[in-house]
Order: sequence, then structure tokens, then C-alpha cells
Amino acid sequence: MERRPIVGVMGSGDREYPDKSEPLGRWLAEVGVNLLTGGGEGVMTAVSRAFVSVQNRKGASVGVLPAQQDLGPATYPNRWVEIRIQTHLPLTGEHGSDPLSRNHINILSSDVLVALPGSAGTASEVALAVAYARPLIAFVDTRMDIPGLDQLPWIPSAGTLLDVQRFVLRNIQIKG
Repeated sequence: MERRPIVGVMGSGDREYPDKSEPLGRWLAEVGVNLLTGGGEGVMTAVSRAFVSVQNRKGASVGVLPAQQDLGPATYPNRWVEIRIQTHLPLTGEHGSDPLSRNHINILSSDVLVALPGSAGTASEVALAVAYARPLIAFVDTRMDIPGLDQLPWIPSAGTLLDVQRFVLRNIQIKG
């Protein structure tokens, strides 16, 4: 079986940011990669929904899920996750850099990462991408859209999908 590149998308678990997540999800499906998210709501739902809506795509929507304890109103996985990876790791949000967070799996399993606007959880994933030296681009209107991103000037950011596409394509190899 051919290995398809995995593009991890992270962002708000509360807001969908459809102007960014929907065109990104459709494009990722069209280019033939696998999409990896944390499997929850917000950006994770919007990008997965858009990805799955593309006819005849070759990749799959993967969700790496936290342990099913103390998640509050969040629903895991969202209905657009096709491959569910359930973990025993309970921590999320501001504790996303902790060893008991699934974020380590999300970052290490992705060939390239795209960060959309978010809060503490997204910031922790950005920090892990830096720590693990994973290719990452922030798809934001302003670097203030992700806490602490303004303190990481070497992380590229893009305001357009075209710039994100160029970055992703430079960092993956697509075959057939």
C-alpha cells in the first residue's frame, strides 16, 4: 500500500473559521493527502467536513482522540473523522504540551502542519511542532490569532491559501 503524506491541521476547538478551514480542507483532499486532526469540534470539524465532501479523493480524515474523560461539552470524534485513533491520553487545551496529551501524537505523525487561529491548545501544538522540528505554517490574519506566535518570528505565517499551498507542497511528496 502506498503511503500518502499526512497533513496535520490544528486550531480552535470552539470556532470553525470557515474562511480558512473549508478551502484548506477541500484543497488537501484534492491534492491527495491524508488529513490528521484532533477529531474534535471547531476548526477540526470544519476542515474535516470540507475534506470529506470532496468526491473521489484518495486520502482519509484521521482523528487522534483524547481519553473519554472530563471532556465537558466537546464531542469526539466529530462525524467527519473516518479513521479514529483513540488514545488513553486525557489532557487537552492549555495542557497540550504535557506528556499526557495526544498532541504529541498529532505533531509527530504529521509530515507538515498547518495552524489556524486558536487558543491555548493550538499554542501548545505550535510549541510541540517547534520542539520536534516539524514543518509548520500558521494560516492566520495576524500572528496574534495564536497565543505566543508573535514570539516565534521564525515560524512562517500566511494570510492566503495560496501561500499555505506552496508551503505544504514544498514539505511533502505526492505520488500518483
